[in-house]
Amino acid sequence: MGEVDKTEKITVNLGLVDLGHIDLLVQEGFYTTRTDFIRTAIRNQLNANGPALDRTVARRTLVLGTQHFSRSDLQALRERGEQIHIRVLGLASLAEDVDPDLAVATIASVEVLGAFRASRAVKAALGSRIV
Repeated sequence: MGEVDKTEKITVNLGLVDLGHIDLLVQEGFYTTRTDFIRTAIRNQLNANGPALDRTVARRTLVLGTQHFSRSDLQALRERGEQIHIRVLGLASLAEDVDPDLAVATIASVEVLGAFRASRAVKAALGSRIV
């Protein structure tokens, strides 16, 4: 399974009546589980708002999907004296061998709508640059 296909766990608080409605639909066989209902509802909302999402992604110049940076990618940036702005809708990741000093020298900002994967030390060093 590719990184973009992995899932993240979220917590959703629902009112008891809403939860009861979901349980009833599950019991009646419309959905296999509560999770199946929630995933379906989310996908339906994302599809219904698809055109607006597409326009927003383009306007905000976000990379859609995954973007991975290796140590050598960032070293090349440092050698050129450049910094990048990471802007991703999906998954942005830094290789495990990227150290905090290299990250700070090459990453001006991080805006990720989804998941940002990097070592704890790198995330801590970039803390003020992560939107």
